[in-house]
Amino acid sequence: MVRKLGGADDAFISYRTAQYKLHYYETASNLRFVMLTDIATLSMRNVLHQIYINLWVEYVVKNPLSPVKHKNGEGVRNELFELGLDQFVRGL
Repeated sequence: MVRKLGGADDAFISYRTAQYKLHYYETASNLRFVMLTDIATLSMRNVLHQIYINLWVEYVVKNPLSPVKHKNGEGVRNELFELGLDQFVRGL
């Protein structure tokens, strides 16, 4: 879907419906972050990048006990990441 919406130049950043706005961020390693917000919200691409750098890398990538693969849509299940993400999003 992202390739179809963004085209060949990979410029897909967000998608808006009447009820919500979907923000999308993809890393160089094909890890995808998505956030749903109110339709009036400005771009959250920078916020999603900060979540990747400051939370995902710190609490998941650098954690030797964290599983590398999350099969069948299984979540991250990393308490520090979840707590940090909750605190970060509430502070926006």
